[in-house]
Amino acid sequence: MTDISHRTVQTNHVNLHIAEAGDGPLVVLCHGFPESWYSWRHQIPALANAGFHVVAPDQRGYGTSDAPEEISAYSIMQLTGDIVGLVHALGEKQAVVVGHDWGSPVAWALAQMRPDMFRAVASLSVPFTGRAAWPPIQGMRQYFGDRFFYQIYFQTPGVAEHELQHDIPVTMRKMLYGGSGAIERSGGSFGVEGAPPASSYMLARMPDPGDDLPAWLTAADVDVYVEAFTQSGFRGGLNWYRNIDHNWALTAAFDGKKIEQPALFVAGDRDVVPFSDQAEQAMREVVTDLKDVVVLPGIGHWTQQEAPEAVNDALIGFLKAL
Repeated sequence: MTDISHRTVQTNHVNLHIAEAGDGPLVVLCHGFPESWYSWRHQIPALANAGFHVVAPDQRGYGTSDAPEEISAYSIMQLTGDIVGLVHALGEKQAVVVGHDWGSPVAWALAQMRPDMFRAVASLSVPFTGRAAWPPIQGMRQYFGDRFFYQIYFQTPGVAEHELQHDIPVTMRKMLYGGSGAIERSGGSFGVEGAPPASSYMLARMPDPGDDLPAWLTAADVDVYVEAFTQSGFRGGLNWYRNIDHNWALTAAFDGKKIEQPALFVAGDRDVVPFSDQAEQAMREVVTDLKDVVVLPGIGHWTQQEAPEAVNDALIGFLKAL
């Protein structure tokens, strides 16, 4: 069993806690919301044993990493700057970047903005389709109207924090279970039909599995997340969402720029993020060296946690072929 070590690295004027293992070419794993480095617990030893130096940070706002107060401190430029600085701090000039959930937009942006540094990119759950034609949150407000959508709900500082931090064990159980393949869904869940009123809270309609957790998730796993968010709170992670329209403005210079490095995309067919043949075609138009698209049956949003062996096989095959 490969040991995972932990330390703190200074980068881009913040201190990031990292988990790491192995020697060889650098692979950086970027987690999503509401997660931490721990979401990669199955990948770190597997990739290290395959001959790679694997580093999974708690990104800014998470775990024991720094969590600046200002909302603007969580823009895509700061988030990508953290990873660029991390690569430098590790004494490397290049890396492969892998992202899941919110880590995927960070990974895609790194590949697009710094192809000199990030020689390949892999994404779990969130495909890349290029820059939207209008500010995304503005578009969401028009699309959902008087219906609830979580990214809109997250925009008002303090509201989601209050709900999510009220009972962190319940929050983590509901979110990890609710986004997983334990709930049957097809083609994602981001639609107006069936959405509650915009005045709703997020967790009220989500089932709490209690002790009846899915096979991929143990009570000890939940405890790790509970401890992390008890320490950090949710404000840092929520501030990522509060920069979505700001990010759209900041990335105008990259509009139309394609990602030409080798790329891999992996998702579950029960993911809450919609993915279809049309989405794959749109991604292939802007990710010109997309080596493979892997869709895992019965798997939900927590891709690498729900299907660790399949994800490890896909990642190791991709990395070894570079």
